[in-house]
Amino acid sequence: MLTKLPAVPVSASPPPGLLGPVADRLHSAAIHLLRALRREDARLGIGPAKLSALSVLVFGGAHSISALAAAEQVRVPTMSRLVAALERDGLATRTPDPRDGRASLVRATASGRSALRRGRARRVAELAHRLAALPPAELEVLRRAGDLIERVATARAAT
Repeated sequence: MLTKLPAVPVSASPPPGLLGPVADRLHSAAIHLLRALRREDARLGIGPAKLSALSVLVFGGAHSISALAAAEQVRVPTMSRLVAALERDGLATRTPDPRDGRASLVRATASGRSALRRGRARRVAELAHRLAALPPAELEVLRRAGDLIERVATARAAT
């Protein structure tokens, strides 16, 4: 179950000029692309929720269950069940937190890191296969667009 996210003000009209249509098109394209590539994850035999939590552990390091739940925007009991499943599958391990004897830290195992790398390699290979049909000039446009999308994705929202 997802935790309640803060309300985002929605204006009655789209942003002026190109902002609205560009944002709408990028949003739609990103969703379609991720859905298409996510099909490769099914071949790993690891569900999307477990893969997502595993990704946080592989790229973000050890987390407490509550921190992992916050990162994944789920409740602690939900994350506890996910972590138990990751442990059963040999993808993660729980160890006592040296700073707090009452808590534990969850870490990806070598098998978990390997599974995540395989999944990423499959998605990248599928995307490369799809990109192979494009001419070099369009590939260059996408390369530059990738830089811009990453910059937008990592920028803090104006508050």
